[in-house]
Amino acid sequence: MTSSHGRGLLHLAAAVDQQSAYDAAPYAELARLAESGGLDFVTLGDSFARPGPDALAVLSRVAPQTSRIGLVPTVTTTHTEPSHVQAAVATLDWVSRGRAGWQLDVSTGEGEARLFGRRHAAPADALWREAGEVADAAARSWDGWEDEVTRPPQGHPVRVVDATEGQARPTAARYADVALVRAATAAQATAVRDQLRGQAVEFGRNPDTLRVLVSLVVDLGDGEHAAEPGHGGGGPRQTPHGPLYRGGPVDLAELIASWHAAGTADGFHLTPVEPRRDLERLVNGTVALLQHRGLFRTFYPGSTLREHLGLPRPAHQYAVSGGTS
Repeated sequence: MTSSHGRGLLHLAAAVDQQSAYDAAPYAELARLAESGGLDFVTLGDSFARPGPDALAVLSRVAPQTSRIGLVPTVTTTHTEPSHVQAAVATLDWVSRGRAGWQLDVSTGEGEARLFGRRHAAPADALWREAGEVADAAARSWDGWEDEVTRPPQGHPVRVVDATEGQARPTAARYADVALVRAATAAQATAVRDQLRGQAVEFGRNPDTLRVLVSLVVDLGDGEHAAEPGHGGGGPRQTPHGPLYRGGPVDLAELIASWHAAGTADGFHLTPVEPRRDLERLVNGTVALLQHRGLFRTFYPGSTLREHLGLPRPAHQYAVSGGTS
């Protein structure tokens, strides 16, 4: 288990988003590359606000082409039927044999609300409360199925929440297995991690069942010597699109190791600027260095995403009464 000082197992994940990729093959290629480095999981974004393939459908196609890595699509809980969400996420867990997660997200735009015509846009805090209710309802639904028949392999597929914005933090603290935090400084990341762990305790959770990962955009194109001031050894730089690390794989390994050792985070979620190039350099450079230093796994000891994250399979809520109710 991860200690309160953050010196447990290091967790690493990567985004496999790509512009203008509309079939599963390019995503499968990146997922296999990430899997070769032993990463915990890959994410694929989705939104009502932009065109593109359905992330759940794409990763369901990627699942048979991978064997160990976790698969985490973004699932927008606003304007969607909870029963459809539950069935789709459970299906991903079945086809991946226990490697599914889902990144809960909300839709705050009036334009997106008009696409559905059901209701007007709502404040973010209300939508995040609703997202938590969807997560809770999904768990109860999955526990309503007999464990040996159709309950998802992990019991509950892993819940991921981007907790960068304050409105999302109570939902992350109460329901998430993994919280993502976009932070440009170690102090900023530490403060959010401490807040999330404190809120988890208030909700009656063991805070060691919540993994907090720092999210960074990474540009590994120019190597160590081309790092701009404020990048590389100096850490990420804040940009309009989020914290950006620009430099080489060696400095990135150093940053990851030092922030993790200091208890800043349980791990990192990295978004490559150029997907293929940067993910290759991440796996063959940064990850290889971390493995060499004994800071990251060289093989997957388990087969499910929960096992990668060091999280237990949730007990069946209705098992005590001897059946489903």
